[in-house]
Amino acid sequence: MAVQASFADTESVTAALTGVRTALMVSASESPNRLDEHFAFIDGTVRAGVEHLVYISFYGAAPDCTFTLGRDHFATEQRIRATGMRFTFLRDNLYADFLPAMVGEDGVIRGPAAQGRVAAVAQDDIADAAAAVLLSPAAHEGATYSLTGPESLTLSEVAIILSVTTGRGISYHPETVPEGYASRAVYAAPDWQVDAWVSTYTAIAAGELAEVTEDVALLSGHPATSLADLLRRGGSAY
Repeated sequence: MAVQASFADTESVTAALTGVRTALMVSASESPNRLDEHFAFIDGTVRAGVEHLVYISFYGAAPDCTFTLGRDHFATEQRIRATGMRFTFLRDNLYADFLPAMVGEDGVIRGPAAQGRVAAVAQDDIADAAAAVLLSPAAHEGATYSLTGPESLTLSEVAIILSVTTGRGISYHPETVPEGYASRAVYAAPDWQVDAWVSTYTAIAAGELAEVTEDVALLSGHPATSLADLLRRGGSAY
């Protein structure tokens, strides 16, 4: 039975989750109110009597991490810890499925990532890891897993893989930070959103998304999916 509840509506979350012992919390859509929505949802899980919360967080979440939205994930983790309920955190690297969307109409990836590296993870691998935790939550109580792909790539290397796999000529142009902001001004997005976009690249430049882990294999029982394999099996919206 499917039950709908808004993240921000603590009462509806409570009603929807009453009787549920273990719940999976996927972060809310990006917005300036996202953290408030997360807190309201967590309050609802507490009132509902949820015993174990599995939260889809972000790789390297910290109060001062370069990727601005990663700070919200850290604050969410802290809120969950403060409730006293059991928890498991799945900290995802950037989605490998998202990398093709970085390519502009002219076939160029632009951003201030310098020659930093990113260990992007396939969304299907995240789902497999989450399913494994939900099937045996007690075995993962209090654990924090960092989910990555099997390789750490520069955006130049990402461009080469995209070119080979799709047959389209794709390249990477490393912007400066001011250029990164200027090239995104055309979207007239709010400051918090532009900060998030640009900091995706500066987090790569800072080396904060580079480390490869074995956590996908540990949880799912299969190797993490490479970007090339993901693209070949049609696992992106490219």
